[in-house]
Amino acid sequence: MKVLVVGATGGSGRAAVAELVARGHDVTALSRHASTLPDVRGVDGDATDAALVDALVQGQDAVVVALGISESAVRVRLRGPSGTPLDIRSRGTRTVLAAMRRHGVRRVVVQTSYGTGPSSQGLPLATRLMFGLLLRPQIADTERQGAELRASGLDWVEVQPVNLTDEPWSGPPATATDGQVASMRVSRAQVGWVLAQAVQDQDLVRRTVAVSAGAPVPTAVSG
Repeated sequence: MKVLVVGATGGSGRAAVAELVARGHDVTALSRHASTLPDVRGVDGDATDAALVDALVQGQDAVVVALGISESAVRVRLRGPSGTPLDIRSRGTRTVLAAMRRHGVRRVVVQTSYGTGPSSQGLPLATRLMFGLLLRPQIADTERQGAELRASGLDWVEVQPVNLTDEPWSGPPATATDGQVASMRVSRAQVGWVLAQAVQDQDLVRRTVAVSAGAPVPTAVSG
């Protein structure tokens, strides 16, 4: 398949690119420094650039969106991000979805965050406090992102990881479509695996998938 990855040099995006390439897909990568990625067509640019996104979406079979802000959460909360728009998740995703509808590209996989949208009731108290105090503006934007995705009319998959880590690959993570999680951490490498898996897994279309490290819960998505 021809797959466009938007947000391709963040931790999860980079892992998704590597997994897609390993699976034999033809990958185009978009981010501010995508030209540094090996084995793909890397395009340096902005996910909110409608003309650029439109040109890259045309001819793709699927799109993976892994947008986020890589700066310190404390800095972003106190002073705002220095190099990335605070609404990059929702605005970039909106730009991608519009281009997909124009070009008839149906399959889109978007990384949001566990604890937003359908999984909003599943958070432990400590994480709720962190969301409310430290991450409030970013979580609000992620809520908008997920809502636009679920209302898009496309063949969407929403991937919701719990707290992200940089731990090395330790095997496929636990995945569930009912909001259950096996732990409150998961590595970016594991999230990238799920993003790549969701590109072709027909059982996940129009489902929200919670992703966590640990043994799969009984209702976990197989495959």
